[in-house]
Amino acid sequence: MAEIAEGGGGGGHKGGKKRAKKQSTRIDMTPMVDLAFLLLTFFVLTSTFSKPKSMELTFPVDDKDPNVKNEVKNGITFLLTKDDRIFYYEKEFKAKEDPEATKLQELTFDQSSLHKYLADKNKWATDQIKTLDDQFKAKQLADTTYKKKVRDIKADPQAPTILIKTDDKATYKNVIDLIDELNINLIGKYVVVDMMKSELDLINEKTGGTP
Repeated sequence: MAEIAEGGGGGGHKGGKKRAKKQSTRIDMTPMVDLAFLLLTFFVLTSTFSKPKSMELTFPVDDKDPNVKNEVKNGITFLLTKDDRIFYYEKEFKAKEDPEATKLQELTFDQSSLHKYLADKNKWATDQIKTLDDQFKAKQLADTTYKKKVRDIKADPQAPTILIKTDDKATYKNVIDLIDELNINLIGKYVVVDMMKSELDLINEKTGGTP
């Protein structure tokens, strides 16, 4: 609060001219400091701090027995390389000597290419999950039941299992873009693994790279 302090004026001599009393103001800053702390406390308590963003990845189990071959059911392997190029093949990899040797197909990150391919492959799951969404919004399913049913659909044996592999020329952005498309299309089984030399050789044949 403002406070007016009166100072002694001149003219104290007898018969002399009486001077006006000097006045000085002093502002009490205590209430303003209290208000500042109250506002600071309010903003701290009501603010939303940035949270670290993380991405959940599923990694394969390390099989210690080299004689055991783990067959990937409904597998689709994506091979990422330079210039935003993305190749893929379905099922197990088969060497050149095999009559059904693996041949790479190419997609792009356009909406009409990669997105459409994944949407077609996982249409049965997206249709079932959409039905669950409608039931959940209509309050016909409890939250825990809804989430469990969605997980079961994504983990179903007929659901595609995606293997993501990159060479040393691929970009981190392309990996994230691919994973984003997998999540958009509700594909729940995907892993990031190392690329085999035979797969790299096929990429080099397609891109004219050095083996």
